[in-house]
Amino acid sequence: MNNNHLVLISGKSSSGKSASLLAIDNPEGVMYLNCENGKKLPFRSKFKELTITDPDMVYQAFGEAEKMPDVHTIVIDTLTYLMDMYESTKVINSTNTMQAWGQYAQYMKMLMSQIVAKSTKNVVFLAHTSDVLNEAEMINETLVKVKGSLMNQGIESFFTTVLSTKKIPLAKLDDKVAKSPGYTVTPEDKALGFKYVYQTRLTKETVNERIRSPMGMWDMKETYIDNNLQHVINRLHEYYK
Repeated sequence: MNNNHLVLISGKSSSGKSASLLAIDNPEGVMYLNCENGKKLPFRSKFKELTITDPDMVYQAFGEAEKMPDVHTIVIDTLTYLMDMYESTKVINSTNTMQAWGQYAQYMKMLMSQIVAKSTKNVVFLAHTSDVLNEAEMINETLVKVKGSLMNQGIESFFTTVLSTKKIPLAKLDDKVAKSPGYTVTPEDKALGFKYVYQTRLTKETVNERIRSPMGMWDMKETYIDNNLQHVINRLHEYYK
C-alpha cells in the first residue's frame, strides 16, 4: 500500500515552509503536529493542533486521524525536530546506545512504511535543510540532515515528491518563470523585491539539492511556483487520479 498524496517540503530556516500552509482549503480539516517545542505558526490557524512531546505521539495521532472523517490532511512540522526529539528522549540516555541508534532508524522506517503508507489522508512533512560536504565526491550537498544510517540512506529517499522552499529576488524569478499559471506576484512581493516560492524541479544551479517529483508532474515553466501548499495537494490528486 502506498500513500500517493505524500510530499516533503524542505528548505532553509525562514524560507517560507510553515507560511506555505496558510492557504490550505478547509483548514479545520488539518491535523497539525507541532514538533518544534510548541512554536507558534506565523499566522492564525484553524488547524487541529497537537504539540508533540514524545515521538510515539505521532503514531498515535495518525491512528486518531483515521477515525476522524473531517480530517483530510496531516502536517508534521518538522521532521528535523521530530528526529532530534527521538535522539534526545530515547538515544542519549539509553544504556545501550548502539541499539538505540538502530531503533532511531527503525522509528523512521516504521513511520513511513506502516503508518504513513497506510494513511488515507494527505500527508505533508516539513523539514529543515543543511549544506553538508559529501567527502566522497568533495561537493556540498543541500539535504535534510539526520543521523546514523538514515543519513547514508537519505531521508528524501522515503518520498517521491520533494519540493524546496526558496526566497528569491523577483529580478531572478522574472527571467525563469515566464507566465507560469502557478506563479503570481503580489503588491507585497513587489514592495519587498523578493518572493517566497516552491522549487519543483532541479536547475543547473541546484543540481546538488534533492528536489524530485514523478515524471510529468511539473512542466519546466513551473520550476518555481507560489509557495501555496494547496496547489501541491491539488496537483498530487490530479496526477494520481
